[in-house]
Amino acid sequence: MQDRESKPSRPPQDALRRGEGPSSSPMTLQVGTSIKERRLDKYLHCRFSNFSRVMLQNIIKQGAVKVNGKIAKSSSQLNPGDKIELTLPVLPSKDIPPEDIPLNIIYEDSDLIVLNKPPALIVHPARGNTHGTLVNALAYHYAQLSSGLGELRPGIVHRLDKNTTGVMVVTKNDIAQWKVAKQFERRQVKKTYLAVVHGTPELTADRIQAPLGIHPKIREKYAIRPKTGKEAVTFYEITESFRGFSLLKLTPKTGRTHQIRVHLSSINHPIVADDMYGGKLIYLWQLQDAEPATAGKPAPQNPVINRVALHASTLEFKHPTTGEIVRFEAPLPEDMQNLLVLLRKYRKS
Repeated sequence: MQDRESKPSRPPQDALRRGEGPSSSPMTLQVGTSIKERRLDKYLHCRFSNFSRVMLQNIIKQGAVKVNGKIAKSSSQLNPGDKIELTLPVLPSKDIPPEDIPLNIIYEDSDLIVLNKPPALIVHPARGNTHGTLVNALAYHYAQLSSGLGELRPGIVHRLDKNTTGVMVVTKNDIAQWKVAKQFERRQVKKTYLAVVHGTPELTADRIQAPLGIHPKIREKYAIRPKTGKEAVTFYEITESFRGFSLLKLTPKTGRTHQIRVHLSSINHPIVADDMYGGKLIYLWQLQDAEPATAGKPAPQNPVINRVALHASTLEFKHPTTGEIVRFEAPLPEDMQNLLVLLRKYRKS
């Protein structure tokens, strides 16, 4: 929880979002007894989460932050009672156009919004594209959200890939965001996914432990990087097997970008329709062990599923206000249900 001491330390959330504060005038904070982060840059990032940590480190380098009257470093260690003097620049306006995009809400209270993300929906704007995202939908449906993880990401605590469906949590205020985000950072959030993959793993359950990093040649992809990658661990369990395919339950212990997709590809069982990592589109005629359409026959069929067959099934964490463990589940989407129906019909083991 944020320290309770310096009430004037941050302006109202809507002012931050409009770029009206904090102003360039100096402000003073006094570190409270409930301090959670002792390193100066991390402490300030918790207090002013609309500023990225890199931005705050640059502000500190410029000598705009003093601790107990002395110019401080980002790595300075804080203690209860320390006096922080700082000047923060005015944030540029980052208005997000609200768009009437429907949301499938699983649960909502004064702190949280838990939703079931559909396929083909990007979570937040990127690369100059500020339209058609989950953030645009949230801006339309909600007047107040937390600062989020960086610019143009109000309410966002974690993300799912564009074509991954399933349960996501969004926070309405910064205290809730800080508490939930910390649980993700400390790997205290329990997440399960369901995926349909090519083939059947040799072991019915196993752990995949392989460090991940950006692909050395293709920036949009990630890859196993034994020397330079970050730790990544995924547990899997076969819940149903078919001829040529399997339904897996996956429990990632880390949250690296594309982690599940890369890990499954690395053991030669890529996710169906995940063409980036070796997955293939499948067609009804293939499942039926028939011949593809040729000249003089009906037009080729559409794929059974045309996006990565990956679904975030459950999410479990500690509620930021009540402290109780809460668990939310998103039902399997129609396209994956249809895929499983066809596999059970034509590819039963």
